[in-house]
Amino acid sequence: MDNKKVAVITGGSRGIGKSIAMKFASNGYNLAINYVSDNTNIDMLTSEFSKLGAEVLFVKADVTDFEACNNMIKSVIDKFGKIDVLVNNAGITKDNLLMRMQEEDFDKVIQINLKGTFNVTKAVSSYMMKNRNGRIVNISSIVGVTGNAGQCNYAASKAGIIGFTKSIAKELSSRNILVNAIAPGFIQTDMTDILSNNVKDNILNQIPLKRIGEPQEVANAVYFLGSEENTYITGQVLNVDGGMVM
Repeated sequence: MDNKKVAVITGGSRGIGKSIAMKFASNGYNLAINYVSDNTNIDMLTSEFSKLGAEVLFVKADVTDFEACNNMIKSVIDKFGKIDVLVNNAGITKDNLLMRMQEEDFDKVIQINLKGTFNVTKAVSSYMMKNRNGRIVNISSIVGVTGNAGQCNYAASKAGIIGFTKSIAKELSSRNILVNAIAPGFIQTDMTDILSNNVKDNILNQIPLKRIGEPQEVANAVYFLGSEENTYITGQVLNVDGGMVM
């Protein structure tokens, strides 16, 4: 085992999660990347991260499964001997207006986005507490701050993450574990790629910077809060949204 710091990133095989993983890898971290899809190209990802000098452990696990999360974190400790950073990024959307939303669509989003954050954080926190050091960054959303029509399930899950973040920041601060949340606005991902030009124009009108954000811009903010450069910020929510919410 080497002395490199270790970052655990859930949902880290694509999109914003992958950008976050690449940022940590390029700054000398080894990685444990959680994924859930059988279609994930592990060989290709391993090659990409290896070029950045990172050793990577890929762990397939459903974050809604409490025991699977405990086993996942144990495997990270067995591999690297420690965990310095946890980024809770795994999440889904199942959008619909309240009157049309199915109960299972509400439950699924809460289970993955909010309960998944609890499951992984609880598993990691005991190791960080023993070491009296750690950084946890939870990915929320500006929708969790403002709400959004057609996303009551997603907004509830992301608002829940903010309350969860502030609560455990208070609980873990005495062990030098800093816990913060990032609330991205509209970011260039698979989800925004499928939006119509009309919808994109409406979005741009709400953004003072007049552009959709890039995953790397979220990754930069996550890296700062998760790295040793952050020594005195905890319990905060940082909006990365081009000024949408002020």
